[in-house]
Amino acid sequence: MTRLRRLGCVLGVLVVGSWPTGGGAHAQAPNQTSEPNTPIKHFIVLMQENHSFDNYFGTYPGADGIPPGTCMPVDPFDAKNTTCMEPFHIGDYPIEDLDHSESTSNLQYNNGRMDGFIYALNQRNQDGVSAMGYYDDHELGYYWNIADEYVLFDRFFSSASGGSAINHMYWVAGAPGSESGRVPPGGYGDVPTIFDRLEERGISWKFYIENYDPAITFRTVVPGEDFGNRASQIVWVPLLNYDRYLDDPNLFSKIVNLNEYFEDLENGTLPAVSYMVPSGASEHPPGSIRAGERFVKTLIQALMRSDAWSSSVFMWTYDDWGGWYDHVPPPQVDKYGYGFRVPALMVSPYARRGYIDSTELDFTSPLKFIEENWDIEPLAERDARANSIASGLDFSQPPREPFFISFSREPDKLPAEPRRGVIYIAYGAAIVFAVLMIAIVSITDKNGSDQRTTDPKLRKEDAIS
Repeated sequence: MTRLRRLGCVLGVLVVGSWPTGGGAHAQAPNQTSEPNTPIKHFIVLMQENHSFDNYFGTYPGADGIPPGTCMPVDPFDAKNTTCMEPFHIGDYPIEDLDHSESTSNLQYNNGRMDGFIYALNQRNQDGVSAMGYYDDHELGYYWNIADEYVLFDRFFSSASGGSAINHMYWVAGAPGSESGRVPPGGYGDVPTIFDRLEERGISWKFYIENYDPAITFRTVVPGEDFGNRASQIVWVPLLNYDRYLDDPNLFSKIVNLNEYFEDLENGTLPAVSYMVPSGASEHPPGSIRAGERFVKTLIQALMRSDAWSSSVFMWTYDDWGGWYDHVPPPQVDKYGYGFRVPALMVSPYARRGYIDSTELDFTSPLKFIEENWDIEPLAERDARANSIASGLDFSQPPREPFFISFSREPDKLPAEPRRGVIYIAYGAAIVFAVLMIAIVSITDKNGSDQRTTDPKLRKEDAIS
């Protein structure tokens, strides 16, 4: 009987082990696993706001930036008007939120002539000259240092010539989501997203949102009502416009506040795929660029300090060109886009060092990387034919140690871990200094003196909001 029982137990284990785990959309297909095809186990992508490539990196050495002799006509449709404006360093020049509608994009593009940047904004009663402004390493020291050490993409186009809503949909779904390029009144219905594919395969994911308010969804925001910056949440996070993501507790639980990113890094629970959107630190004009740099730096340094660093890719880009000048005519792949170039950078222990990647990319290129890394079927035609951001990675070399990048353009970047000898010397110097101070105070007390030195000049740190 004992042998028969043992045989029965073994057969039971074999039967249970061969039984399908889960059901429906959540069951894994045969011969599929959640293991990646590369050393990258964690892919993180952040979407910032409203800058063109030339606006941020038009003067970066070695990149396809602003051509010499550029002068933008004030009115390209008036042959008698020869007035033109050269690109200029913005510096203290006041800026505003430039119009970046599809109609403005079409005027600026002007059938590929790329000569309507000033004219289009003037038609919107804005200062069209602003479009020709650019930043450089004075304002973007951190981002330029990142480009020096890791990867800068100079052929990364927005997926559509419109604004945020349609481009964020391409980012998560590889498709525009609606014919209007806007959030439909009833949401996005059955349009599949990369997160549906990840769920089907049992691959972990989260959508991190800075200052997340779970109460703001397409069901609660009334069209035309002013919710301020908080209302942008439903535009920047397409999942909040799906019934299934709002009604399924499992799916809804993976749309979280950005604070969880830092907790996941600390606890070793960072998911395989992480999408991120900002709030106040989005760099959306006229917001602070420096605040955006600090925000991105905080995200990257937290990753570098974690155990996940050696198997991660962190990249960020910008959801549209924001009305700013860019000189490269975007390829017209279909009726929606591409739109103008946007900045895009990538940080990883496998990133090519100081590499300018000129592969033609768009917001479906991160999807392409996810799909190839985890053997996932494409979502739509766009991501099926897209190039991957993997062109900026080199897996033939061992993972690089992290570098904590400085805001300064001076060569003062520090390695991730200071040498122990330096620490011991610093401790020793501090002890010697303390002993000397005690001795000086003791001598002063003995001489009956009470002289004190006060420095009236107090150093103040610059605050950039």
